[in-house]
Amino acid sequence: MQVRTSRALGWPVARPQFDRQMPLHRETRIVPYTAEQMYAVVAAVDRYPEFLPWCSKLIIREREKEGDVEYVTAEMFVSYLALHERYTSRVRLDFSALIIEARHVEGPFRKLDTRWRFVPLARGSEVHFLIDFAFSNPVLSAVAGAAFGLVAARMQQAFITRADALYREARVASSSS
Repeated sequence: MQVRTSRALGWPVARPQFDRQMPLHRETRIVPYTAEQMYAVVAAVDRYPEFLPWCSKLIIREREKEGDVEYVTAEMFVSYLALHERYTSRVRLDFSALIIEARHVEGPFRKLDTRWRFVPLARGSEVHFLIDFAFSNPVLSAVAGAAFGLVAARMQQAFITRADALYREARVASSSS
């Protein structure tokens, strides 16, 4: 099987046979905000508790730069009803390519990888979002898999709603000129 990888972190795009039953969600949306504005919303990792569903707390553990690329190690606390978990991820912020990638480091997941790519358009931008996950516990993974698509779509919508809150007035002002 031929496997293509992301240049940045070497993540497999195609998954091995044993892993194909695990959830993978891809979504592309056209939004009325610039690619740079959408990048800024997603890159503001420390602001996630303000708007991201189920994110109750976030701690930045480390920030470092390698050339134009910034790496952030963040610990996120997730709360939903009686469920309280935390996990750590390493986020790669590449503004020049308008790509943000995050990879699971520690927590209840065997894998939790996300990728955002922002494509400028004449008016607004195209936002590509991919999330690929598997819990370490196969029973929890099966239960979570049933609602995974809805949860992933709600998370992506939270970022767009955040952009609305931050940039709506600028969008209205620029469209009326």
